[in-house]
Amino acid sequence: MQVPDNVLAIAQNIDILHRLDAAFFQVGEAEEGLLVKFYGGEVYSEDELRTEFEKNGLEVGRLEREGRFLMRSEDPHDGREEVLGQLLEEKVSEGRTVWSSFNWAMQVDLDTALEQQQRLTELVDTKQLVVKTAALDEAIDEWSAAELRRAQSSHSATILASESGLSLSRATPMPPSS
Repeated sequence: MQVPDNVLAIAQNIDILHRLDAAFFQVGEAEEGLLVKFYGGEVYSEDELRTEFEKNGLEVGRLEREGRFLMRSEDPHDGREEVLGQLLEEKVSEGRTVWSSFNWAMQVDLDTALEQQQRLTELVDTKQLVVKTAALDEAIDEWSAAELRRAQSSHSATILASESGLSLSRATPMPPSS
């Protein structure tokens, strides 16, 4: 991960998604960041998510007591950048990089996803911010390969996580033609 960064993660199932969230936050914790889990449209409640993170090695209770882990409700179809922007305004004086995680745990159409990600990218480019947006395979299973490439191109890196392994890639600019 880099600062700033905007990463797309695609997880095979909900268990892998939660493991990925916990690992993302563990990296943010090691970097002394402020960790923020945005949740909405998921089957898991806030308390169930805390339990899942703890089960996957993230010390949520301790981090919350230290003021370094926050849970925020959000509407997964609208206003992610507004909710994140408000949080950044509130926490700007802390001087920490904000590590935020959003998930698409239900069907999402490509236009909605790309619009959200464009607005998040604009926010990421101007702040000390690392954003991970993760999707379950089933939430994007109707996207064509071309649509998936469009989504990937709006992020600086992509993580593919499944039971069989983990694939990490980072976008780099094409060299100029000669």
